[in-house]
Amino acid sequence: MPTSDDVRRLAEQLMAELSPEQQRTFLGAIGADRSMALVENVLRVPEPVVGDAPTRTRGVRVRLDLVGAKPPVWRRLELPGDLTLDRLHVVIQAVMGWLDGHLHRFRTGSDPRSPYFVTPFDVEEGEDGVLEDGVRLDQVLTGTGDRLWYQYDFGDGWDHVLAVEAVLDEPPAEVRCTGGRMACPPEDCGGIWGYTELAVWVRGGCDPASVPAPFEDAGQARDWLPLDWHPDRFDVDEADAALAAAVAAPVRVAGELAALCERLERGGNGALTQVLARAASHAGVEVREADAARLIEPYGAFLDLIGEGVRLTSAGYLPPVLVEQLAERTGVAGWWIGKANREDLTWPVAQLRDSARALGLVSVRKGRLAPTALARRCRDEPLPLWRHIVSRLPVGRTEFDRQAGWLALAVVAGGSPAEEWASEIRNLLLGLGWRVEGSPVLGVAAVVSPTLDVLELLSGKTHRGRLTGMDSAVAATARAVIGTDHDDAT
Repeated sequence: MPTSDDVRRLAEQLMAELSPEQQRTFLGAIGADRSMALVENVLRVPEPVVGDAPTRTRGVRVRLDLVGAKPPVWRRLELPGDLTLDRLHVVIQAVMGWLDGHLHRFRTGSDPRSPYFVTPFDVEEGEDGVLEDGVRLDQVLTGTGDRLWYQYDFGDGWDHVLAVEAVLDEPPAEVRCTGGRMACPPEDCGGIWGYTELAVWVRGGCDPASVPAPFEDAGQARDWLPLDWHPDRFDVDEADAALAAAVAAPVRVAGELAALCERLERGGNGALTQVLARAASHAGVEVREADAARLIEPYGAFLDLIGEGVRLTSAGYLPPVLVEQLAERTGVAGWWIGKANREDLTWPVAQLRDSARALGLVSVRKGRLAPTALARRCRDEPLPLWRHIVSRLPVGRTEFDRQAGWLALAVVAGGSPAEEWASEIRNLLLGLGWRVEGSPVLGVAAVVSPTLDVLELLSGKTHRGRLTGMDSAVAATARAVIGTDHDDAT
């Protein structure tokens, strides 16, 4: 929506297009002030009509449809009437399956030029209007058949319509999803047309001979799609659980992470807020002695093998014999291609050493690698060693390392499966403005984070190479970090 200054400038430009005689005629007929006001009113998008908040709060049963989707993509919801539109945005994102990485807008009509409610981002951009977080659902939807439109991602243009099916005598105790059909389209797939092509391709068995644009091959397309995505799949219990997590009280987070969340929110990106809401819904899982022993196993094996210290090679690497022993003890030898006896050619071993050093478990002095005093005290005590690791996260001193580290912790704390960690972190980094130098896009391969290395090692990466699924103890470890106040200087 244009600001009042924008409208006045446009009005002045329009008046300037008239000839002097036309201007005199126009101004003489209705007057200068009235003529300018008339032009301004023609240009200005009208504000939405908002009714008074009712004295008694009721509920509504609504159906949410993705406009243009065939077969229909829809969800049925029960909502309290006093739900504000900013919270309704959170509900729609969660129940549909969007990631809240783009701007959104509520409108009172199907036409994109219809009156709409402004967001805090719009206000920061200088727009005037009715702010969505001050409007209740029952101020715009009052009876059966009433509708409200919601647009998400102005580039792909995902339009939704919310239609009231029934007014409930009492508001539901909590927002609920009671039905639906079809999966949410993947983010950034090119709008309804791109989604339609993807859906046809997946339904047809992902034929390598007919890969939809812009993918180069079937493997790239499958890797890009959300895990196990199929257009016809919908589980109402999963949708309801996602909804409950989204509307739960957010987890208390440390200062740096809270600042990143606020920064993304100011830009109209609620993806990190959504991730933290998921983390809050998983709260309560504790890491016990047996869990800690399993998690810190690769670090324990490393500390055990170096003993009181080892002399590094002249090039600064671990001795080949120790590399080979470490590969055997940690499970790397079981899947690594090669002899696994040179640190520079066996990246999982190099990753473990770098990670142990970043966590303050080992140090190098005069060509000798040795355990720190803390490591000597805790090497046989899993829980104290685990607590030390928690206290050191995130690791890294550059701005990118710190931000990527906090985002990695948030994603893992939210319970995302390991297969999706890199893509979720990548999308959040994009939202913060990070890019690969010389490229407009930050590739998944560029998400290199020492904090993510730690989380992957705790998840057992040395044993399997490729991580899958969600480890509840690793997620609890990440939550222990983001739920603890940290000094920004650490």
